[in-house]
Amino acid sequence: MHQIIQVRDLTRVYQMGEIAVQALRGVSFDIPSGAFVAIMGPSGSGKSTLMNTLGCLDTPTSGQYLLDGIAVEQLDKDQLAAIRNRKLGFVFQQFHLLPRNTALENVELPLIYQGQPDARLRQQQAQAALEAVGLGTRLHHRPRELSGGQQQRVAIARALVTRPSLVLADEPTGNLDSQSSVEIMELFSRLHRTGMTIILVTHEHDIAKYAQRVLIVRDGLLASDSVPEREAAHVAA
Repeated sequence: MHQIIQVRDLTRVYQMGEIAVQALRGVSFDIPSGAFVAIMGPSGSGKSTLMNTLGCLDTPTSGQYLLDGIAVEQLDKDQLAAIRNRKLGFVFQQFHLLPRNTALENVELPLIYQGQPDARLRQQQAQAALEAVGLGTRLHHRPRELSGGQQQRVAIARALVTRPSLVLADEPTGNLDSQSSVEIMELFSRLHRTGMTIILVTHEHDIAKYAQRVLIVRDGLLASDSVPEREAAHVAA
């Protein structure tokens, strides 16, 4: 099976004045293509640092990170930006939509950044992504005209429009009510069933249960790696 992510002895040390803070202390795991994985952990555990590293927003201090066979730790800033644009789709707790732009225009943005010159093709791809998340009738609505759940769907469509190898979702239900959260997680489940690889950071066990596998990070270490039901019971204890 193709491993889209291979992490070996990953460490990340931040210098805070004279103090060295070890955010990651030798983390190792593989994630196969097509997996749906949740990352959990208390505040300060290192899960955000891990997510930023997996998303090529940060580089490790030592260790190895292969993304689709590419050694990320050897890349410079421009190369990291290129791999983010080409291989990754991001969904955040804050939707990060441009308020004056329509849903269609917001979803087109990654294609513009990629240098897609054909405006008509961009629109077609953006429309297809919005239809895939159930917003085919909201193409010309601006964010203020959409509910929180609909805004997050626009953000998911924007993450999907470049057909990335991997979608990274950081607390994607954090700003949503419980009903909208369920709808968003059911959408992620549907996308996963089409073969998409999804990594989700969450602090909510109910959200993590949608994943096939849960990684728990504590004190910069991988504390456990198992299926959601067992994990939820284990952490509650």
